Amino acid sequence: MHHAMSRRSLLSLGIGLSAGAALAACGGGGGDAGADLSTDPVELRFTWWGSDARHQRTQQVIDLFTKSHSNITIKGEFKEWNGYWDSLATTVAAGDAPDIIQMDELYLASYAERGALLDLGAASKHLTTTDIDAAALDTGKVDGKQYAIPTGLAAYSIVANIDLLNQYKIAVPDDTTWTWDDLKAIGAEVSKASGGKVTGVQSWGFDAGGINIWARQAGASLYDDAGKVAIPPTVLAAYWQYLLDLAKQGIAPSPSVTIERAGAPLDQSGTATNTSAFGTWWNTQLTSLSAASGQNLKLLRLPGAAESSYYKPSMFWSVSSKSKHPAEAAAFVSFLLNTTEAGDVLQTDRGVPTNATVRAAITPKLAETDKAAAEFLDTLKVGASPRVTPNGASDIEKILKRHTEDVLFERQTPQASAEAFIKELQAEIDAA
Repeated sequence: MHHAMSRRSLLSLGIGLSAGAALAACGGGGGDAGADLSTDPVELRFTWWGSDARHQRTQQVIDLFTKSHSNITIKGEFKEWNGYWDSLATTVAAGDAPDIIQMDELYLASYAERGALLDLGAASKHLTTTDIDAAALDTGKVDGKQYAIPTGLAAYSIVANIDLLNQYKIAVPDDTTWTWDDLKAIGAEVSKASGGKVTGVQSWGFDAGGINIWARQAGASLYDDAGKVAIPPTVLAAYWQYLLDLAKQGIAPSPSVTIERAGAPLDQSGTATNTSAFGTWWNTQLTSLSAASGQNLKLLRLPGAAESSYYKPSMFWSVSSKSKHPAEAAAFVSFLLNTTEAGDVLQTDRGVPTNATVRAAITPKLAETDKAAAEFLDTLKVGASPRVTPNGASDIEKILKRHTEDVLFERQTPQASAEAFIKELQAEIDAA
């Protein structure tokens, strides 16, 4: 079922985008991003994915903006992650894309290379980027053009439940020196102490962050500069063997529980429900996890981290190349990125703000968990960001999930899965 499902969404994305490219090739459709802001009534559509908390904050920011731009109406269209991309592909294909699009690193190259996104450099009259770090801006460039601007920065981390560790009298590991073997050993202690009620580790293997880090620690990378899949099969096999060991040794939940949680919202995860003591997450998810868990959670650096960490743009703002009102859309994006009013409301919901002035202004006002997320970034030694996900590889996480399931259910060996995964991902890139 998952196979058919991922093929279908892949197909719809492919068709959607090539139709979008055909439309873009006919030229026109969009307005002038350098024009003055209109005084006539303007309606903008703004789409994003996320939790209810994000929807509420975002609506507050929309209200703030429209209060000072009374001729502009902004209609929010929000969804869960899974339905979001199918919906976006469909609207882009129909030539009916929302004006302002919350974009993810996984899909940026696909949409940019097919002409669906506005080069925001053309909108500089209404959208300044002077307070945003050049390295952060680079993550939103494709072929040298600024098709997206990161809303915030995040880093891959381990979230540890300190209350659970205290309850079972297990010391919090030293995250400057610990190894993957240490995580396994501590996780086993937790599972044993709880009599299996709580597993030491929430299994991962469903997001690109995990394999990016694993590859980097092995001196490799997921993609090379040319956008080809470059991770050696033995490195990927070792990654899956580690996850299989966790499951088989009772350090992580049974595969069926792991798969069920992987497809569920954040608040049903092992971390949020206090049924796993350690889990891999992006650091900025700490606040949502803490709210759901009600316990004392702490961010730890990944085992063996050193310079393998990197800044991931938590997400981006993009504007549709078809927008009839690109100037107004750009002005709204500028409000989202560059004002402390928006920063005060959004805080770290979409990452630790990339705008340095906004970040400095909001940090003292942040709740403890948000402050911890912001400060965590300062403790990391980060390397260069990985190459942008190549066009054609947007479905990497669906492909990854299927192979992780094969490994956990022992339908295939880690080595066979590694070879199959690399071949399949490369074929998607080649076909794009």
